Order: sequence, then structure tokens, then C-alpha cells
Amino acid sequence: MLEGDIDLEGLSPKEAPAAQAAAAVDAEGAPPGRPGAQAAAMRVNEKYSTLPAEDRSVHIINICAIEDIGYLPSEGTLLNSLSVDPDAECKHGLYFRDGRRKVDYILVYHPKRPSGSRTLARRVQHSDAALAARGARQDQPLPGKGSVGAAGGPEPPMDYHEDDKRFRREEYEGNLLESGLELERDEDTKIHGVGFVKIHAPWNVLCREAEFLKLKMPTKKLYHINETRGLLKKINSVLQKITDPIQPKVAEHRPQTTKRLSYPFSREKQHLFDLSDKDSFFDSKTRSTIVYEILKRTTCTKAKYSMGQGEGRKKDSALLNKRRKCSKYGITSLLANGVYSAAYPLHDGDYEGENVDFNDRKLLYQEWASYGVFYKYQPIDLVRKYFGEKIGLYFAWLGVYTQMLIPASVVGIIVFLYGCATVDENIPSMEMCDQRHNITMCPLCDKTCSYWKMSSACATARASHLFDNPATVFFSVFMALWAATFMEHWKRKQMRLRYHWDLTGFEEEEEAVKDHPRAEYEARVLEKSLRKESKNKEKRRHIPEESTNKWRQRVKTAMAGVKLTDKVKLTWRDRFPAYFTNLVSIVFMIAVTFAIVLGVIIYRISTAAALAMNSSPSVRSNIRVTVTATAVIINLVVIILLDEVYGCIARWLTKIEVPKTEKSFEERLIFKAFLLKFVNSYTPIFYVAFFKGRFVGRPGDYVYIFRSFRMEECAPGGCLMELCIQLSIIMLGKQLIQNNLFEIGIPKMKKFIRYLRLRRQSPSDHDEFVKRKQRYEVDYTLEPFAGLTPEYMEMIIQFGFVTLFVASFPLAPLFALLNNIIEIRLDAKKFVTELRRPVAVRAKDIGIWYNILRGVGKLAVIINAFVISFTSDFIPRLVYLYMYSESGTMHGFVNHTLSSFNVSDFQNGTAPNDPMDLGYEVQICRYKDYREPPWSEHKYDISKDFWAVLAARLAFVIVFQNLVMFMSDFVDWVIPDIPKDISQQVHKEKVLMVELFMREEQGKQQLLDTWMEKDRKKDEPCNNHGPKACLDSPEYPGGAL
Repeated sequence: MLEGDIDLEGLSPKEAPAAQAAAAVDAEGAPPGRPGAQAAAMRVNEKYSTLPAEDRSVHIINICAIEDIGYLPSEGTLLNSLSVDPDAECKHGLYFRDGRRKVDYILVYHPKRPSGSRTLARRVQHSDAALAARGARQDQPLPGKGSVGAAGGPEPPMDYHEDDKRFRREEYEGNLLESGLELERDEDTKIHGVGFVKIHAPWNVLCREAEFLKLKMPTKKLYHINETRGLLKKINSVLQKITDPIQPKVAEHRPQTTKRLSYPFSREKQHLFDLSDKDSFFDSKTRSTIVYEILKRTTCTKAKYSMGQGEGRKKDSALLNKRRKCSKYGITSLLANGVYSAAYPLHDGDYEGENVDFNDRKLLYQEWASYGVFYKYQPIDLVRKYFGEKIGLYFAWLGVYTQMLIPASVVGIIVFLYGCATVDENIPSMEMCDQRHNITMCPLCDKTCSYWKMSSACATARASHLFDNPATVFFSVFMALWAATFMEHWKRKQMRLRYHWDLTGFEEEEEAVKDHPRAEYEARVLEKSLRKESKNKEKRRHIPEESTNKWRQRVKTAMAGVKLTDKVKLTWRDRFPAYFTNLVSIVFMIAVTFAIVLGVIIYRISTAAALAMNSSPSVRSNIRVTVTATAVIINLVVIILLDEVYGCIARWLTKIEVPKTEKSFEERLIFKAFLLKFVNSYTPIFYVAFFKGRFVGRPGDYVYIFRSFRMEECAPGGCLMELCIQLSIIMLGKQLIQNNLFEIGIPKMKKFIRYLRLRRQSPSDHDEFVKRKQRYEVDYTLEPFAGLTPEYMEMIIQFGFVTLFVASFPLAPLFALLNNIIEIRLDAKKFVTELRRPVAVRAKDIGIWYNILRGVGKLAVIINAFVISFTSDFIPRLVYLYMYSESGTMHGFVNHTLSSFNVSDFQNGTAPNDPMDLGYEVQICRYKDYREPPWSEHKYDISKDFWAVLAARLAFVIVFQNLVMFMSDFVDWVIPDIPKDISQQVHKEKVLMVELFMREEQGKQQLLDTWMEKDRKKDEPCNNHGPKACLDSPEYPGGAL
């Protein structure tokens, strides 16, 4: 019996006729026994075989054909008489079933039943044409177990949509085979209704693509890295010994004294590279990157039906027909259209377990993704090796940012402790707490609120001094310089990483990648060109042609199909509706944020008025704290909810713009998301810092919202304490709830739901089911990688909390540091255990995020200047101390900041309902403002003191801003962007590369000279003894020509 024949002996009596019928159908009507049936059977077996022909010891039959006739269920069957565990051969899904070829990438799809038995002949014809086009090498296009089949019985309704997906997959996978990749299909999986296509890139394809992508690979040439000498060397050795316990136990993290010279891979110069172990020359990260580039570049252009058709609906318009002919579908478009449901590289193996082979993923889990190693440095080089440069740069940046928060936290703690130590020496707070002053304050609201004693706000005044003291100004200057130093330190660290990761000279390749258009952009351009062509045809149809221009019209018509999309691009007119939608949507969402803040303000005012009517003295004494705390919690909940909504809206707005490249898409998405989330997170804080208490008016002439709600005032000690409460609750709440609880809780919940689904599908043998799952099946159940934008975004918002309002909350760096220590390990664990392995992307920097950081740092200087000048009492205290104090001390400052009001000047209906609440009749009450007293000629007008303080405030803003900006730019100028040793090493690499090629050219020249010398010596006997001696010599065997 031939190897390709159908094995009917191992079938049951019921299955044998079915197999014969399948062979008959595949032979397109030829009866069994004729050559057509035998050829069809051989072809089918070769196509659906699990193993290569030379390695097969079992017989596979085409179950697909039998399914079409209705004999067997839809799942494929592998007839294996041996009891060998196939998982051991393929190492749990990391290799093809031959156990030798490594799986570099996985395509996932949902196999559906064909539209009926009529599709069988159509599929066979399609396969025959594809096989004939691919040649003898590709006669076995998709080995693997299982195939797509249909249930028997009556013919189901035709599903053109599913047929079209299947035809696209067949064509696309055929094109992948033509590009040199090797594929193996597996539909007999433990996940119901899911099929997998395993992809392997052989050595010749890896070499070809590495040369095309200009991948820098290490050569055989080793050179010594310049080491520091003298005092610096001793300091470095001491630091290495001190920090050795907190270094990860990873080989890549150890200090290197030598480095291999790197050069873009070239097949002509393979002798330069160490190819002794070809299996490990290209690591798994590089292999998956190469395969992904092929998947993006490979397209399928033929389709039986359009993507829009299905359920029997037909659209026969000329536009759709042309689009079917001209459109190209790469892997991104195929994923978007549902032809494939997922595409991802595999993890290296399991990360926990006793019998798990040691791999990079397990090492990362032990030395990086575990909370027990929170005190250690990150193994950044291993992260880059496993996940790629882009993710490695993110974690490197996060590590540098967290390290830089340590000195900022120390200084912030010192400033806070200084405030605690000097609170009892603060004269203004002592005067406010002194009962002897007996200062009666005006009511905080109309009618329901009564007069109150200033001493009742003693606790708020003392707490304000913890954050509103002279050390706060120093801390603001320090944080501005800290931000500039952090940016410069990161630039230097980034240059070191670029050198160690062989990313120098990466700009040229990045420029080439920038111009690669997205699939959505190409589709829009194609649609525009087709519309333009149809309009031109309509014009030509209605306008009669002149006889002299017939030849020209024919040429134009012929060239129209060739140059359909050439020089066609989307202009601002094409994008104007999307731009207008973006503008209106962003303005509307910002207005929604402002409206919510206004609603919270109304809540504060109405709640304060309601609590003032409470009969309990304890409730009335804590009105301000209660209202502030509840309002901040409402703001926090709204911010968290709107953050999620704004993220989705920003992505939708970016999609309708149809950016040309992925880089442009990412930058536009980041800009919109950051703008919306910045406004959402900081609007309540901006209100408290710069607007609350500024537009209140005065007693007898208050400002009202909607003519019924009186604007709220700041406490006698200022709004800085309330700003501190607002900032601390929002910052800590976002970090605990949004950043940590959501990142931990949501993945755990999704994982638990998937676990319940698996238990429901196979409740009896679930444990055995989980143990025997292949690697690609386990990775399929993980969450897909959604990009680094959410990770960067939460850190940038945190950076804003740390720098923008740090004058009001010196402990912000400390809380950010504690959060980031957890965040690093949380993100690491998510990448290692919860997410599918992302495709490695090369990047030389963190992109647009650096510009956003610089912008936030510059804005922080301006905002802190205004916070110190207008929100705190720092400037009024200085003005009083140097202009109005008679004793040269702060005694009398509180009385200086308060104005007087005659209670008889209240408007009708605004005076307190209970004027005797304090036990005595009040004639004069005080309020915080600089106004003339009621006995003055210009009563209640703004006084000269107000203008003096305002001038001092504006002068401080100008001086502070320019001084700090100058100091930041000076730090930027003093610290070089590129470390000196790195610039020397880069120059040394260039020199060594030139020397290497010069020696190679010299060797070639010497070899050429040697050959020429040999030829010359061979020619000498011919010249001396004549042509007969030359013809009889051994160099010319056979004698004369």
C-alpha cells in the first residue's frame, strides 16, 4: 500500500464506504479505482497530513470530504495507533509536531462549517490551482491535524461571509508559504471552536529578512570597553559592592568589560558573525519580529465574496466589485475583518512549577515580576531581550523616575517636618486660636448661617502651617530643578541604553517605517480613487467624445486601472468632517468636565447651608471639613469614570481622522487622551487653587450662581489647606483605585471568568484538561497586549500631581514613590503572567512622552509660582512684615487681613435668622478682604493695601518664574545629553568597524594577487616553450582543444 493512499483497513465498516465516497467526490466525479480518485486521495492526504511525509508513521485521511457528505461530525480526526504522547514530541506546543522546528508565531481563527456540499468541489478546484501555482516544494501547504468541514444531512443555507473568510485564509497562507515560511495547522485543540496556524521561519528566511530590516547582530569581533581610572574606579567598585545585594541575579545585568562589535546583518558577510549555533543566533524576540514583518507585508488580493456580504445578501455595485479586485489585506486588515481572531508570538514556556524547564520568562518572574524583589534593580537588559526595546525603554524610564523620586521624597519629608516643628511658633495661627481676641466673623451663607468665632477655625489654621511655610517656597524651587535634572538624567540613561542595545544609527530605519501607511488609510485612499474614477466615467458618458481625442481617451482609460491609487492621498478637505467632529467633541467633553465641577460647587454650597441648620453643635463646627471631604470623593469617582470614557472617545476620534502611519496614529491618540485626562484630573484642583474665594464679593453685595447659590469662601487661613486635601485624596485615590485595584482586580476577575467557562465546558476532567494544554492554547486565554499608552498615561498624570501643585503638598513625591515601587512589580507581573507576549518593537526613545514631560515641567514652574503667590499667604505675610508691622514681627497680621462690615448694611432677606446665636447682639462682623471700613468715606471700596499686595504677588510670579526657568535651562546646559564615555565608545566602534573592513579588503586583495601570481607562473612555461608545451601540460588535461 502506498504512503499517500487512504488506509481503509483501520476504519470501521461504516467509515470505509465514507472514505471511498470522499475520494470519489474529491476526484470530481471519477469513480473509485480510477486514476482520478487515487490522485485525489493522495493529494488530500498530503495536504492535511500532520507530519512531514518523510516522518509520518501513521495514516491521515481527509475527514473534511467525509463531513461534507454527512458521515462524521465537524471536528477532524487523527488516526494514531501508537500510544506516544504527542505533547512530549512538540515540547508542549513550542515546536512543530516533528519536535525540531520552533513555533515563531501563531494565527488563531474560528473554523466554521462550509456553506454546503457544493463548496467541496469549489474548494478542491481552489486548492488545485493554488498547489499548481506554488510548485513541487509547496505541495503540502498546511500540515496539521484537523480541517474545515461541514455537518452532514440537508444542505444548510449558504454563508458567503464565512466562505470568503476561509478563501482569504487559504490565499493568505498560500502567500505565506510562497514567502518561505513554514505552516502547520491544528484544529483538534482543547479549546472548542478555535483553530491555530503555527508559523516557523527557516534559516534562509531569517537571514533574508534580517538583512532587509537592517538588524544589527553581534559579530565575532570583541573589544574592551573603556574603564574608569583613578578615583572614579575606586568609587565605582565601592558602589558595586554596596549595591550588590540589590542587583538582580541575571547574567545580562552584570557589568561587562567586553562587548561584541555589532553590524547590520548581511548574507554576503556571514563570515563576520558567529554562526556556530544557528538555532540561538536569532533569539525568540527577533524571530517573532521578523515573522510579524512578513505577516504585515504579505497580502491577499483575491476574494470570492466581499467582506460586507453575508447571510445571502448580495451587493453587485461596480464600486464594491472593483474594491474586491483592487484591495489588499495584510494581517492587520485580516484581524480587523475577523478572518483571524488573534495573532501573537509565544511565551518561552511556563513561569512556575517544579518540572518547568528554565527559560527567560521564568527568570523574569523570579527576579523581576515578584513582589519579594521590590527592593532590587530591574533586569532591564533581560526585559529588552524578551519584550523588545520599546517595552524595555518604558520600564527603564519608570525605574529612573522612581529612583529620582527618592531625593524629592526626602526633601519633602524634611519640609513637612519643618512645618510640624514650627507650628507652635507661628504667630498668625496662634492669634487665630487665641480666645481673647474674640473676633466675630460674618455668616458663611444667607439666612441659615449665623455669626461665628474665628477661634473655631483654629485646627484648620494650625494644619495650614504644615504646608504653608517659608520652606514651601524653597521646595517649589527645588522641585523645578529636580524636574530639569530628571529629564537630563533620563536623556543620558537613554543614550547608554541605545549604545548597549545597538540602537545607534537607528534614525534611518525609523524614517522608513514612518512612511508605511496603515491599512485603514490605504482603504480610504482606495475608496477615494474609485469614487474619482466613477465620476470621471460618468462625465465621459455624458460628454460626447471628439474624433480627434479618441486615441487619447483610450490611453487614459487603459492607464486608469494601472494608476488607480498612485499620487492619491487624503487632503484636509477629506479629513475636514473628522477634524470638525474632533473639535466639537473635545470642546463638548471639556464643557462636560466644567459642568460637573460646577455641579460639585453647587453641592458644596447647598450642603453647607443644609448642615448649618442642624441643631447639633458638633455638626455645625465641622461643616467645612465634611463638605470638603465629601465633595472631593465625588470628584474622585467622577474622574475615574470619565477617564475610562475619555480614553475610548479619544481612540474613536483618532480613528475617524484616518492617520497615515502608525506613529502618527499613536501620537494623535496620546495628545487627545492626555488633553482630556489632564482637564478631567486637574480641573477640580485648579478651581480650589485659583478660583475659590476670588469672586465672592462682600457682605451685603455677594456674587450668586443662578441667583440663588452664594459663592463659597476660603477659610480664614486660606484655601491652601483645602487644596492640599483635594490634591492628596485625588492623587491617592487614583493610584489605589484606578492604577492598582483596577490593574489587579480586573485581570483576576477576567481570569476567574475564563476559568468558570472552562469548567462549564469540561467539568469532569478539567484538571487533566488544563495540564495537557499546548503553549499556544494557554497563551490564547491570556489578555491581548493593548499598548503602552495606558501605562505611560497614568505615570504622566502622577508626574503632574508631583510637580504642578507640589507647593501645597510636599508629601506628594513620597506617595508617588511608594506607589511606583508597587507599580513596577505590578506591571512586570502583568506583562509576564497576564498578557500575551507582545511583538517586539525597536525604538530609540520614549517618543512624544518626553515632550509631554518637558511641557508639564515648564507648566509646573508657572503654576507653583501662582500657588505660592495667590493661594498661600506667603506674599501677604511678607508685605505686612516689611511694610505695615510696627514691631517688625507678625503680630497683628490676622487683624490686618480682615475687613469690617456693619450688619445693618445686609441686603433684605440675607441677614441671619438667629442674630443672637453667639449670646450677644453683633454690630460689626469681620470678613477676609482688603476693603475700606464702614465708617470710611468710601466704605467697602478696595483699599490701597489690596493693590500693594497684588503688585507684590505679580512681581513674585515674574521673578520666581524667570529665575527658576533660568536655573532649569542652566542645568540643561551644564549636563551633556550624551555621556562622554558613551560618545568615546561609539566613536571607537566606528573606527573598529572601518579597520575590520579594511583588513577584509586587504585579505581579498592579497588573495586576488596570489591567484594572479599563480596564473602568471602558469603562463610562463607556455611563453617560453611554445603553445605545444602548454597544451601537453597537466593544467590542460585531454590535450589540445
